[in-house]
Amino acid sequence: MSNFISDIRYYLEKHGFYVSTRMADKLGMRAKNVRLFFIYASFFTMGVGFIVYLVLAFWLKLKDLIYTKRTSVFDL
Repeated sequence: MSNFISDIRYYLEKHGFYVSTRMADKLGMRAKNVRLFFIYASFFTMGVGFIVYLVLAFWLKLKDLIYTKRTSVFDL
C-alpha cells in the first residue's frame, strides 16, 4: 500500500507540479516562489469576493432602512 501511494506521489510531482517548475524556469525564479505566489493569489481573490459580498449586503440593508415602500399616500 505504501508503495502505491509513493508511486502516485511521484507521478503527481513529476507531471502535475511541473507547471510551476516550467514557469519558474522561464521567469528565472525558484519554483517555490511561484507556488507561493499562486497560494497567496488564491487567498487574496477569495477574500476580495467575500468583502464585496459583505459590502453589497450592508448596502442593500441600508437601502431598505432608508427607502421604505408605502402602499398609499395616507400612510404618512
